[in-house]
Amino acid sequence: MSIYLNNAATSWPKPQVVPQAMYDFMVNSGANLARGTAAKRDLGTMDLVLECREILAEFFHGFEDGDPRYVTFTANVTESLNVVLKGYLKPGMRVLTSSMEHNASMRPLRRLEQRGVILSVLPCTQEGDLPLHVLTEALESPCDLVMINHASNVCGTIQDLEGIAKLCKSHNVPLVVDAAQTAGIIPIDVAGLDIASLCFTGHKGLMGPQGIGGIIWRPDFAEQVDCFIEGGTGSFSHLEYQPDLLPDKFEAGTPNLPGIAGLRAAMKWLIAEGIHNIHAKEKALGSRFLKGIQQIPGVLLAGKKTMDRRLPVFPLNFRGLDHALVAADLVEKAGIETRPGLHCAPTAHKTLGTDSMGGALRISMGYFNTEKDIDCCLQALQALLTAPMKL
Repeated sequence: MSIYLNNAATSWPKPQVVPQAMYDFMVNSGANLARGTAAKRDLGTMDLVLECREILAEFFHGFEDGDPRYVTFTANVTESLNVVLKGYLKPGMRVLTSSMEHNASMRPLRRLEQRGVILSVLPCTQEGDLPLHVLTEALESPCDLVMINHASNVCGTIQDLEGIAKLCKSHNVPLVVDAAQTAGIIPIDVAGLDIASLCFTGHKGLMGPQGIGGIIWRPDFAEQVDCFIEGGTGSFSHLEYQPDLLPDKFEAGTPNLPGIAGLRAAMKWLIAEGIHNIHAKEKALGSRFLKGIQQIPGVLLAGKKTMDRRLPVFPLNFRGLDHALVAADLVEKAGIETRPGLHCAPTAHKTLGTDSMGGALRISMGYFNTEKDIDCCLQALQALLTAPMKL
């Protein structure tokens, strides 16, 4: 028996339509994008990519009534963040971020800091919240960009994106959002919140495959971002310089077309299933786990102690036991898959107070988990903490 409780790393299993769509593309289509004739297969690939852009632009309420040109495909949210941050920030510019960020943004920001960008990391509470008054005070000094993780991959805390966006707009500062954990689970209105760029990955809440992600752009902001990957686009081939028009500007080289096929299928499934239904089920599973885990002696839960403004992502430590050994015992004895460690977010663990413990054991449930999965996990933890571990 296997129980998968590592959905903050990637959602699993995927809807069956996802691998089927990828297989169908590879076997029955497979033409490259804009690198062929007007054959049926070539046109089919163009339709595939355009439709996926259109679905994403509408799903995230993109600018100019969901214009698909302002959807850029990347390999993942890490690439998306690198494209935005390294393409926009120049020496002397000041950028604000939070202490709850993932290394997907923190590492490129630290690299840019070495090159002369001024980086201010704003302190969050021990529950992972960025207080709006802290951001307000930071924005009183000249600032060129705010970069925020919508929800923590460590403890599930959801930031007040509406409040943050309102502050950024009032100070005329572009806002970049890392939606790795929330895309597909929490509705995001890019145009309504005036987000300069929303960076997402396809393989988590969007239920797509690994290797595909993207950016939803505000048109004027996209014009200010330099591209740093240049090459063939299948368009404007008479030019020896990268085209300035979107989506070509940021999409040099052959894209992950099987991944786009899988993502398109996932998006259609997601929309039919209903994002609110997905969020409601995951929140209910989280509530069940949260109630049970707080009744087990010796468990130390970091972050919020309720399901208010949080995803079902729980970082745990244990009195007298190494969380990594608990993780190993869970999978060995009960087939329960989790993730121990620092979760590529050491600054977040420092904020939560778990860095001195080497991080935490993260348990994260998803839409395809069941109440039985939650109960089995709680029972396994209860058994492990009341009996000597033999490892």
